[in-house]
Amino acid sequence: MKGLKHRGGEEVKKGTYWNFSNGDRVIMEKDGVLPGDRQATYYKGHPIFVLMAAPILGLVYAVFLPFIGIASVITMVARKLMGGLAHEASKAASFGWRPAEAYLAGKEKKKEGEAETPEKSKEEAA
Repeated sequence: MKGLKHRGGEEVKKGTYWNFSNGDRVIMEKDGVLPGDRQATYYKGHPIFVLMAAPILGLVYAVFLPFIGIASVITMVARKLMGGLAHEASKAASFGWRPAEAYLAGKEKKKEGEAETPEKSKEEAA
């Protein structure tokens, strides 16, 4: 009796063959050749065994689901923190040009010898 592992292009007997790398299922109605090249790996299995494995796989999923949720929350928080730090760092490194502003009339120029102060800008705004 040949093993459960088969390669693409190999002559096999009647049965059901699964390729776990891409999820393909090949049902051989009679003896024939598996599709694909020698890189494709197929596993022969009876559908009853797959149905028996389903509850076990469901249990594994249910056990690890809380850990998956915790890892997702930690990843989201880390991205928010790192994104905020990156945003603050980019504001500190800004050189004053903002591509969203057109400046079609030109930028307002400061008069010589006149420094911009917060009090002066408040007076101009009023």
